[in-house]
Amino acid sequence: MRVNAAEQANSLETASKIATVVNLFKSEFPDARADLKPWANDPDTQELVDPESIDIGFHLPGFSRLFQSRSILLQIRFHEDALTHERRAIGAEVAGFDHRGKRWWLSTVDHWAFEGEGCPAIEVGEKLRSFLKEVLAVFN
Repeated sequence: MRVNAAEQANSLETASKIATVVNLFKSEFPDARADLKPWANDPDTQELVDPESIDIGFHLPGFSRLFQSRSILLQIRFHEDALTHERRAIGAEVAGFDHRGKRWWLSTVDHWAFEGEGCPAIEVGEKLRSFLKEVLAVFN
């Protein structure tokens, strides 16, 4: 279930937080190009829309040996408290993709370890972990 960041930017506060997240990523990885609409707008994809997530894509200029991918997908997951209606980030995940599909992923929900094939270089992995901590701080 996924929702494009562009569709979630329905308030000045949320739009500002999304822009902050994009700037945080680009400050660490300046060659990346942000994509606020990483999902297709076809009926099959839209059927999976999750109003409790924000998804942002980052495309690298080509295949990156350091990232072991061509594109990175960030998914920020939220939960809304039924009593207070307060929405807060409960986790985030980054995943690396190439022409074969998803190659690796890192989630804050489990043990913060990379899984999959061809994981990023150690220094990129550390920067991605730090980035995810900052993402959660921005939304909480």
